[in-house]
Amino acid sequence: MAILDKHGVIERNVTLLAIFAFLVVTIGGIVQIAPLFWLENTIEDVEGMRPYTPLELTGRDIYIREGCYVCHSQMIRPMRDEVERYGDYSLAAESQYDHPFQWGSKRTGPDLARVGGRYSDDWHVDHMRNPQSVVPESVMPKYGFLENKMIDGKYVEDLISTHAFVGVPYTDEMIASAQADFKAQADPDSDYDGLIERYGEKVSVRNFDGAAGISEADALIAYLQMLGTLVDFSTFTADVSR
Repeated sequence: MAILDKHGVIERNVTLLAIFAFLVVTIGGIVQIAPLFWLENTIEDVEGMRPYTPLELTGRDIYIREGCYVCHSQMIRPMRDEVERYGDYSLAAESQYDHPFQWGSKRTGPDLARVGGRYSDDWHVDHMRNPQSVVPESVMPKYGFLENKMIDGKYVEDLISTHAFVGVPYTDEMIASAQADFKAQADPDSDYDGLIERYGEKVSVRNFDGAAGISEADALIAYLQMLGTLVDFSTFTADVSR
């Protein structure tokens, strides 16, 4: 009873309650954060992960600019219903080159962590032109205007350099070749051997929107088509909640 009475004193005294709440939060924060300073790496490296190509990174910026992250998350939680609907649960390494990450907290539309390769490029073009033509119940607005906005990658070298500055492992060669790689990925008739050498065999090279020139639609589709495709999940054993 004496302990309960003392607890009542704390509850009735706003200043005392604030002091003790601050102490509890401080101690809890130190316990959670301090050990990270003694770890060499808080994210386990996973085979297959690579930085975004210049075209994919441009598409990611368009994705953020248009607010796609507001309705679509990119994090599949390790729960059975999530895994059965969307695919293998997300790994921390899949977001290690994201600035900022696109985990999200709301799903007006489906999670996009595994959308890469699930639909054809033509499907994505139709979906952006008129979402309801492929998903009748969709409330997504139309993004057909992206096909008409042409881009030349003029500032893509600066974009790659900025991400390298914050820790993404872009090499000097990747930075110097950024504009050439940007153009090569959207042109299957180009000399894209250097692009493949720098970013790996899993890089998709094609005319994503099917029209002449490089549009914002090309970049956005290139980004969407690589999401969730880099890691070979056959090497992982899923452990999901029941």
